[in-house]
Formats: sequence, C-alpha cells, structure tokens
Amino acid sequence: MTKATVAIVGRPNVGKSTIFNRIVGERISIVEDSPGVTRDRIYGVGDWLTHEFHLIDTGGIDIGDAPFLVEIREQAELAIEEADVIIFIVSGREGVTSADEEVGKILFRSKKPVILAVNKVDNPEMRSDIYEFYSLGFGEPFPISGSHGLGLGDMLDEVVKHFPKDQEENEDEDIIKFSLIGRPNVGKSSLVNALLGEERVIVSDIAGTTRDATDSSYEFDGQKYTIIDTAGMRKKGKVYEKTEKYSVLRALKAIDRSDIVLVVLNGEEGILEQDKKIAGYAHEAGRGIIIVVNKWDVVEKDDKTMKKFEEQIRAHFQFLDYAPIVFVSAKTKQRLTSLPPVIQMVSEHHSMRVQSSVLNEIIMDAIARNPAPTDKGRRLKILYATQVGVKPPTFVIFVNDPELMHFSYERFLENRIREAFGFEGTPIKMIARART
Repeated sequence: MTKATVAIVGRPNVGKSTIFNRIVGERISIVEDSPGVTRDRIYGVGDWLTHEFHLIDTGGIDIGDAPFLVEIREQAELAIEEADVIIFIVSGREGVTSADEEVGKILFRSKKPVILAVNKVDNPEMRSDIYEFYSLGFGEPFPISGSHGLGLGDMLDEVVKHFPKDQEENEDEDIIKFSLIGRPNVGKSSLVNALLGEERVIVSDIAGTTRDATDSSYEFDGQKYTIIDTAGMRKKGKVYEKTEKYSVLRALKAIDRSDIVLVVLNGEEGILEQDKKIAGYAHEAGRGIIIVVNKWDVVEKDDKTMKKFEEQIRAHFQFLDYAPIVFVSAKTKQRLTSLPPVIQMVSEHHSMRVQSSVLNEIIMDAIARNPAPTDKGRRLKILYATQVGVKPPTFVIFVNDPELMHFSYERFLENRIREAFGFEGTPIKMIARART
C-alpha cells in the first residue's frame, strides 16, 4: 500500500521541526549501526493508530535566495502539491501574524484537508488564547506543545481521519514490480525508454495508483514486469528547479510500491552524497536493490576502470554490500539485456524461504566456529532460529537475553546465512527475541 503523505507547514520559528521530530521519534536516525547511510532530516515516517505515513518538514526545504514571504509561499505550494493532509502550525505565544494569514490564504485555496495546530501552548492557562486562530478559517485549532509532547495525540487523531481510503491493487504475484530511483540527470527516464524499446518487449499502459504516474508493463524472456514510473520525480517549474531535495518524496512513493529498486548512478559524474541518501530509503524499506551505473558508454576506460568504480561503490555504499552492480548505457543499449535476469534473480532471493532445520544447522555451525562474546560476565545463548517473513527475508533468533545480541555478532550471523543461502540483492532483517 502507498503510504499517505503529511506535510508540516508554517512560517519560520513556530516549531515545525520540533513537532516533526516528536512525530517520527527515534526513527529518523535509521541505521546508526549501518556505516555510510545518510539521509535528509526533512523526511520521516510516522505512525499513529496503525497508520504509517510519510512526514515532511517543509521548513527544511531550501528555496534559495527567495525573499521571506516568497519562500514561505513556495514551501506551502510544494506541500499542497504532494501532501494528502497538511498540518498548519502557528504559535500560541505570538498570536495570528500577517505571515500566518499569508500561508492560510494559500492553504485555503488548496482544497486539501488542513489541520490547524497552535504550538507552544505549554500550560492549560494558555488554552484560552487559541480562539483568535479561528479567524484563519480552518475550524477548531488544536492546542499542542512540541517541546513537551502535549496534545499531539488529539491532533494526529484528526490527521489520520483524512487519509485516503486504502485501495486494493490487483496484484499478480508472478509480476515483478520495480522502480528506478536516483537524483535528476542520472538517466532514469532514458533507461525506462530503452527497456521498453527492446524488440522483445510488450508495451501497454497501466493506470498507476499514485498521482500523475503511469506504470508500464514489460515482458522479457517470458517474465512479466511492471515498471513503476518515477519520471515525474522532478516537476518542471521554478520551484521544483530550486528544490531537488523535494523530489526524494516521489522516490519514496515509488519505493512503497516496488518489489525491487534500481538505484541509478551516473557513471560520468561518479557518486554524490544525494545518491547515498536516496539509496538509504530503499535499504530502510527492505526492498530488493540493484545498483545500476548508467552512461557507461561515455566513461574513458581501461581494463581496470570497472573494477575501480565497483570499489568506489562498495566504499560509499557499505550498507548495500549485498546489492549486485550492473554497468549499462541507455543511449547505446550496452548490457541492457543483462538487467532483467538480475532483477528476476534478486526478486527470487527477496522472496526466498529456507527450512528451519537447515537454518539452525547453519546458525549452530557459526556459533561453534565463533562463540558469542560475553558482556559483563554473561554470554549470549542462541536457542533457535526461524524465518518468519519474506520481502525482505526476516529471521527471528530466540536467545536467552536480546540485550546480549550485539550488532557485530548479528552481522556475523547474517554473513553466515548469506554464505549458505545467497540472498543476493536483498537486505536481511534479524530480530532477537527472548524465549517465553
């Protein structure tokens, strides 16, 4: 299912980032133990009443050198464009300002659900001061305190009421859904067009479930694929030209609907920080991942060029050490036919199950070779392991005390599982659980 998108909008200094951090909690620092993962701090995933949703802090979107009111207006317009629900934050300490009224006018014209939240209402006595905010025209204001976490539950109750109703997609298990993500100008659209232009391809349009997107069906050697469109990730127009960060949201929506994600790099430009941020989202989402180096035709090469580039990728994307790397050229169609078999292979590994008896043999053999370390005189004891899910493969390890399962030892066990079963192209999720 595609997650709903919620945007936090308001003039500067009303506490948008504080509220954002409160809602996403610790989830924003996703992989403290995974080296090399970086991400923008303006995107997060929140959850409330069984609903997971994307959350955007528009205050973190740099519009550039725009004047103060122009910047606020453009951030609000971006939120309107992408969000299903908007949280409009104002400050209870300062009352209604002209900037609040400016933002309110823009949001009022949007026809999107707008939840008005009066922040910095830190004590009950201040609640009587919120009534002037009715003048903004968004109904009952919700008094909240981002710094103390007060009132956020009531606000989020109202937010989730306005989420789009879940629409079941007619999913065919035999069709592999994949998307191409990456920063602008790496050649995503060119790759899609090149794939769809192959002689053995059957092309038809399928109405997508996300706004202004069209998926394409594609068949190669008898295997059916759906290419999830991310060509619209960067809209034309001056606002979007200034806010490439905002295009990440389109990538997140595509990742939601994909089985496999192709992280596309520009072979001519090399690896940039934004590449790692975008790849980090796919890794966190547990999708199968393939690193695709495009524009390989324009790279000056000798017999060591590809090996050196692979080494750079492994150094920069340490958290994707399981992902295969494919070098292609959309322009010349060089190595393009190698992509579908790799996608199919990663899809098989992403949904692969292993027998519990064989899994436990591998785990016990690993423990015999490298016993678990002790912590303050206590040693981790692994009692049993079983696979509980696929896409990604998920394993529960029953232990005497989950606190004793150190990340480094969990990583050791993951590596042994990969050696035994492959799981190329897919992250593995490990859960340590106390035996009850």
